[in-house]
Amino acid sequence: MSGWAPFKVGEALSVAIRKQLRNNSGPEFALDARFSAPVGFTIVFGASGAGKTTLLDCIAGLQNPDEGRIAVGETTLFDSASRVNVPPNRRAAGYLLQSLALFPHMTVQQNVDYGLSHLSREERETRSREILASFKIVDMAQRRPGDISGGERQRVALARALVTRPRVLLLDEPLTALDAATKSRIVDDLRDWIRQHRIPILYVTHNREEVFALGEKVLVLEAGRILAHGLPQDVLNRPRTESIAQLAGFENIFDCQVVASHAEQGTMTCRIAGFASDLEVPLVRVDSRQPVRVGIRAGDILLASSLPQGLSARNVLRGTVTSLYQLDVTVIATVDCRPEFIVHLTPAARQALHLELGSPAWLVIKTYSCHVLQRTPGGLDRE
Repeated sequence: MSGWAPFKVGEALSVAIRKQLRNNSGPEFALDARFSAPVGFTIVFGASGAGKTTLLDCIAGLQNPDEGRIAVGETTLFDSASRVNVPPNRRAAGYLLQSLALFPHMTVQQNVDYGLSHLSREERETRSREILASFKIVDMAQRRPGDISGGERQRVALARALVTRPRVLLLDEPLTALDAATKSRIVDDLRDWIRQHRIPILYVTHNREEVFALGEKVLVLEAGRILAHGLPQDVLNRPRTESIAQLAGFENIFDCQVVASHAEQGTMTCRIAGFASDLEVPLVRVDSRQPVRVGIRAGDILLASSLPQGLSARNVLRGTVTSLYQLDVTVIATVDCRPEFIVHLTPAARQALHLELGSPAWLVIKTYSCHVLQRTPGGLDRE
């Protein structure tokens, strides 16, 4: 086969492709993806229409890039320059869709065995036995997908994708419909399998909780472009662009104007547009004549019922509670400090502070909880 080489464990997936495509909710844009995915989980994170599924389809060979190269280790799967395009069924890429696509008329055993028809009976039985045990579905081998639970069907689909011993695994939002506990158990079993077989996994999601729970590395994709990549805590907790802050769930994002820089302190003062409120934020390289955006997580804001004294935090804003409700174990408060801020706190904290609608409140915000955001893709250089 053109571009093929013997399978080796521990090989990284490398992608450098470009493909013109149309977003169903907007104009055409180009998928322009350049990255390397090592052994283990790499999360592909982004909103619907960002190009996530198209990226996986190109790696699997279901769509062809307009140009570029895809390889696993030294094995080329696609290369427009040398005209290499390995057929999908010979790329050794396991691909699991959200729909699972199990055959309803087949048993679990038959579903798992489906991709092993080229092997001897003895080898098929050995591989099936091993993978069914790895995903704890041995006792349901003779049952059909309609007779087992959603979590069990998920295990069957994973077993079917992995029994062929792929050199890369592509997962397109496969665990979306599962509860957190079931999802966690399946991921633990998948991690155990990966530790033994050492292959790269691309895991597509738009759920930020999954990014932190699963990802050793995250790629943020928007309109076909990779905006950022790295450790989840670095990319999503310290965003450099407004788009990433929105994807990461930053509840407070404000238009601001830089009014002063304090190089010796490593900070600058930003005034919130339309209000007299100032925020001290980390110093970054920006054109002070241009407006900036500042993002703050609701969970990074402390709330006090009286004016706090002797704090290291540089931002203390007085306001009034205008909204207060509880969602699961989080109390969500809106505090009007001109402008309004959303604040998260615990039920115990609400009770201790005696918070009610109309209560006075002081917000306490650390300088480094304020993130200066760039409106367009690209990073900001820290001073």
